Amino acid sequence: MLIVEAIALGALSIPSAFATLGMVIGVICYVEIGLIAIYTSYIIGQVKLYITGSDICSLLFGGVSAIILRFLAIPSSFADIAIFGYIDFASIIIAIGITIIATGIGSANSIGGLETVNWSALPKEDVSFSEAFVAVSNIVFAYSFATCQFSFMDEMHTPEDFTKSIWTLGILEIVIYTITGATIYAFVGLDVKSPAFLSAGDVVSKVAFGVALPVIFISGSINTIVAGRLIHGRIYRNSVTRYVNTPKGWITWLSLISFITVLAWIIAEAIPFFSDLLGIASALFTSGFSFYWPPVMWFMLIRQGNWWSKDNLFLSIVNIFVFLFGLMVLMGGLYSTIIDIRANYATGNVRGAFSCSPV
Repeated sequence: MLIVEAIALGALSIPSAFATLGMVIGVICYVEIGLIAIYTSYIIGQVKLYITGSDICSLLFGGVSAIILRFLAIPSSFADIAIFGYIDFASIIIAIGITIIATGIGSANSIGGLETVNWSALPKEDVSFSEAFVAVSNIVFAYSFATCQFSFMDEMHTPEDFTKSIWTLGILEIVIYTITGATIYAFVGLDVKSPAFLSAGDVVSKVAFGVALPVIFISGSINTIVAGRLIHGRIYRNSVTRYVNTPKGWITWLSLISFITVLAWIIAEAIPFFSDLLGIASALFTSGFSFYWPPVMWFMLIRQGNWWSKDNLFLSIVNIFVFLFGLMVLMGGLYSTIIDIRANYATGNVRGAFSCSPV
C-alpha cells in the first residue's frame, strides 16, 4: 500500500528536476532526501506505536476521472483495495519503461546519436534560486509517503513490523527515482518535459499515459480513503459509525469521499501548472509531516533523558538537521514556487483555469 501510494505521478517530474540540478546534484538529492524520508517515517511509526490503543475535452476527462476515482474510494478498508496495488505498480513501471526506451531509441537515432544530447553533470547555466528550489521541492514531494503511515498501520496485523515496509519502499523509491530521472535526462537533455511522458513523442506519450491510467485512479483513490478515514474517524471517534458498518456510517462515508473527490477535481482543474503544484504541496504539507514534525515528535515523545546525553547526542544532531531541512523546504519552497508561478504567467506558459484542451 505504501508503494502504491508513494510511487505515482510524482515520478514524472523527476527528469525535469535533473535538468535543473544537473546529474551529480540530482542523484545526491534523490538519494539523501530518500534516506531522510526513511528516517522520519521510522519516527512516525514509533510514535504510532506510542499512541496506539487510543479529443476529449480535458475538463470533461477530469470530471469522468473524478467519478471513477470516487467509486474506487468507496471501500473504507485498505485491505479491500490493496489487490489493485499490483495493477497500479505494474502500470507505472511499464509506463516509465516505455518512456525510457522511447527516449533512448529516439536519441540514438537522431543526428549525432546520444553523444549530442545536451545534458550536464552540473546545474544548468544561470539557474535561479527559485528554479533550483522548485526542483528540490518536486523531489521532496516524491518522498511524501509518511503522510499515510498512521492510516495504514491501523490495519496492520503486526504494527511493529512497519520498519520492513518503510525500508522496502524507501530503497525502492531511491532506485526507481534515480534511474528514471538520470536515464531520461541523459536521453533527452535540458529539453526534458514535465510530466516526463511528454518527452517520448506524441504517439508514445499517449501510449504511456494510457498504460499509467490505473495509477491516476488507484493511487488517487487510496489518498481519498486516507483523507476520508482521518476525517471520518475523528468526527465519529466515540461512535460505532466510525467503522462504516451501519447505514449512518455508509451514508456519511459516501458523502465525505464525494466531497473530497469534488474538491480534488476543482483544485486539479483550477490550478493550471504541474511542477509548481507539486512544489506548493511539498512546501505547505510534505515539509511538515515528512520532515520538520517527526524531529519534534522524537524530542517530545520518543527521546529518553537529556538531549545532550551520550546516548542521545548523535540522534539529537540528526533531528535538528532534519528539522531545519523541513523549515528550509517550507519557506524556500513556498517562496520559490510563487516566484516561478509569476514568471510562468509573465511569459504566457500557463494554461487557463478550467480550460478545455485536447487530451
